[in-house]
Amino acid sequence: MILPNVEAATPAAAPVTRVGFLLLDNFTMIALASAIEPLRMANQLKGQELYSWIMISEHGGPVSASDGLSLASDTTLDECPDLDLIIVAGGLDITRAYTPKQMSWLQKRARKGTTLGGICTGAYVLAHAGLLDGYNCSVHWECLTALQENFPKVRCNNRLFSMDEGRYTATGGGAPLDMFLNIIAREHGSKLSNAVSDMFICDRIRTETDQQRIPLRQLNNGSYKPKLVDVIELMENNLEEPIDLDEMAAFVNVSRRQLERMFHKYMDCSPSRYYLRLRLERARQLLKQSNMSIVEIAAACGFVSTPHFSRCYRKHLGQSPRDERKVAWCSGSSKSDEVVYVPHAAHALNHAHAEPSFGSVAI
Repeated sequence: MILPNVEAATPAAAPVTRVGFLLLDNFTMIALASAIEPLRMANQLKGQELYSWIMISEHGGPVSASDGLSLASDTTLDECPDLDLIIVAGGLDITRAYTPKQMSWLQKRARKGTTLGGICTGAYVLAHAGLLDGYNCSVHWECLTALQENFPKVRCNNRLFSMDEGRYTATGGGAPLDMFLNIIAREHGSKLSNAVSDMFICDRIRTETDQQRIPLRQLNNGSYKPKLVDVIELMENNLEEPIDLDEMAAFVNVSRRQLERMFHKYMDCSPSRYYLRLRLERARQLLKQSNMSIVEIAAACGFVSTPHFSRCYRKHLGQSPRDERKVAWCSGSSKSDEVVYVPHAAHALNHAHAEPSFGSVAI
């Protein structure tokens, strides 16, 4: 009688995927937690270490999140071990949240063949380092306009996340959870991924086809007129070179008067005013999140001259483009060396002033 080889019958342990999170100043905690928790749960449900993760900062020590809390880092850039995947954790004020050393470090890791990614606004850093040229990229919608304008070689999209070859990018909030659930499914099967999803009370695992901003045609149970939706999408896709109202009406085969009535009924404003609002909203994002000149921003948003742009901006948004940028890009440095206790909520609110969405919702 031949006894079975016990060692041969025991399945080999799966290799551990080593993940590092590069924490940028004012990173968003929810995006980071959404990325880490599915890894923790995959280990727990499988009963073995499938994933390990470490927090990385430039010099070590704690890094402040956008909510005012701080998270301790495990290692510095210089001492970081080899990793399989490095995720840049971004958040508020992304255009000033990273350093040349961090970009150089990411470039070196890319040359070694390390898979790179970004969550929330982290993709902006990879784009600036030239590491997303030619790749599909998902980034939080607030940062999308600035990334598209500054890095035209990046294939930006409005999807929740993108998993291109060697590049994983996800938008904010809970989107990293969906991306990592898909990563788990790729590496260890859908059974484990679905089990992790169940543990986090997810009704479904969203895919790369899901969008971060729901198109207007899917809102309000389809109560908007399809032709109105078509015109709005036409506006959104033609901000740099605005289309004449008569042309838009002809595009959806209605009269100019009919189009005006639809906008007044469903959007409570004229078509031209709605179009102007879209262009000014884009201009506001570029003023706050790019280093483009005001002249360049005016042209990118379809204004025939800078003075005309400034007049419209002041009239509709209450201040000039120059003042808007001055507030957004102020240093915020303290004039006193005195240590003052600032509650977490006040700290977070103070850092949010430069964001395009700050104070944009009238209540």
